Amino acid sequence: MATAKKAPAKKAPAKKAAPAKKVAAKKAAPAKKVAAKKAAPAKKAAPAKKPAAKKVPAKKRTPNAAFMKALTLSPALAAVLGDKPLPRTEIVSKLWVYIKAHKLQDSVNKRMINADTKLKAVFGKAQVSMFEMAGLIGKHVK
Repeated sequence: MATAKKAPAKKAPAKKAAPAKKVAAKKAAPAKKVAAKKAAPAKKAAPAKKPAAKKVPAKKRTPNAAFMKALTLSPALAAVLGDKPLPRTEIVSKLWVYIKAHKLQDSVNKRMINADTKLKAVFGKAQVSMFEMAGLIGKHVK
């Protein structure tokens, strides 16, 4: 029996040594916090206020000439928007006016556009996503 007691006694200090290190680490951490709390009451001098910056009026954005260039429409797109050459931005805007006026936006998924006969000639499909629409319009302008 004496040998049985000695074996656990040897293992026990080894196990206690590992948790002791963790305890020591835990004790060190609160000491740092206490030191930080003691240093906190000391107030720092407020930084000197800078003079107010003068507000410079913002420049108006000049439109990009490439976007404002009038483009000729294909016959299929002209059937929807008219015969006049239009810039790309106006083409997309007028196309949305047409879509909303004819209630072609899908009621469940608003990102999808259900093409009528005129738009089907432009898109080539019965249903198109609003993100695809700009790419498909590019094929119908010069």
